[in-house]
Amino acid sequence: MRYVLTYVFTAVVFCVLDVAWVTSVVHDIFAAQIGALLAPAPNLLAAGVFYLAYPAGIVVFAAIPAARRNSTAMAAGLGALLGLMAYGTYETTNLSTLRDWTWTLVAIDTGWGTFVTACSAMAGRLLFGRLAGA
Repeated sequence: MRYVLTYVFTAVVFCVLDVAWVTSVVHDIFAAQIGALLAPAPNLLAAGVFYLAYPAGIVVFAAIPAARRNSTAMAAGLGALLGLMAYGTYETTNLSTLRDWTWTLVAIDTGWGTFVTACSAMAGRLLFGRLAGA
């Protein structure tokens, strides 16, 4: 049960932070840089798949390994590395395949992905540790 609760908590933390970032900060930057590529409304199915799947990766690859070592710093480091790899792959692939993608978008979104994944991994690690009595 603690694995399920850790996943749910991590997913909520990640989703709240990411949705706040997308709607209040980065949307305008993306609109200015690649406005013609943006859909008029988000694809909620695709977003739902991402917001369900990605937190599972955070839990499996960062939060739980760090909780087993009782290390929030490890959660931050593993989460940051996962975010850097996941967001960096997405962004550099876009840069290499989409005409109007820019290095600015790569830097902003990869930096955000690194940060939000690290924060979410730390949150998941803390809850998992608390549920385990550590």
